[in-house]
Amino acid sequence: MFSVEERDFVRDRLLGLAEGDPAIVGAAITGSQAVDGGDRWSDIDLAFGVEGSLDTTMRRWTELLYRDFAAVHHWDLPSRSAVYRVFLLPRGLEIDIAFAPAAEFGPDGPSWRTVFGLPAPATATPPPSRRHLAGLGWHHALHAWVCIQRHRWWQAEHWISALRGQVLALACLRLGHPTSYAKGAHLLPPDVTAPLNATLVRTLDHAELTRALGAATTALIAEIALVDAPLAARLSPVLGGPLGVDPPRS
Repeated sequence: MFSVEERDFVRDRLLGLAEGDPAIVGAAITGSQAVDGGDRWSDIDLAFGVEGSLDTTMRRWTELLYRDFAAVHHWDLPSRSAVYRVFLLPRGLEIDIAFAPAAEFGPDGPSWRTVFGLPAPATATPPPSRRHLAGLGWHHALHAWVCIQRHRWWQAEHWISALRGQVLALACLRLGHPTSYAKGAHLLPPDVTAPLNATLVRTLDHAELTRALGAATTALIAEIALVDAPLAARLSPVLGGPLGVDPPRS
């Protein structure tokens, strides 16, 4: 595993190389290190503002990461006009570099610390809507049930786990915590998370998957009922029956 000193050396070297690259007109540290300094296991998150061809600059930097930093793999995550290129280095160090057109180089949230350049004004990213998260929840519940009927055990487990993730996201939204990637799950109180232990799948068979799905769907209805009782009342009979959901308590 990489050391803090190794990570910080790589980060500072990348920022130095960016400042000497005429195509890079702005750079920022993003992620946890931009806010509270991160911790022992934080990776490297950077954002670059690019003048000219994004593809050309990304190709040069990809070659640099493989040649000078011994990258072993990379993949891309597009986000509007930017591309997050994610690199894996030896010893488990991850480097996420967002390449954005110069005119759109700027923060889209609080996790941002400008190193050089003039960033565009911050654009607030709205939290996901409760309607959207609830919709994903019942979608995942239905798909899990269908997979169980088809004896597709692994796919059923996938959807049950995804359903549990939506329950966590809804609870985080209700309590004002980050909703994506379970980043706020550790901040939820035990009375919220303890019932979700029953949603964990212990074995891949019909009875166990059905039990776990019933627990997960019941948790979904209970969470929705806390903020939207009419919706919970409408969903409960639809997701009841074969899914084993108990009606929400008033």
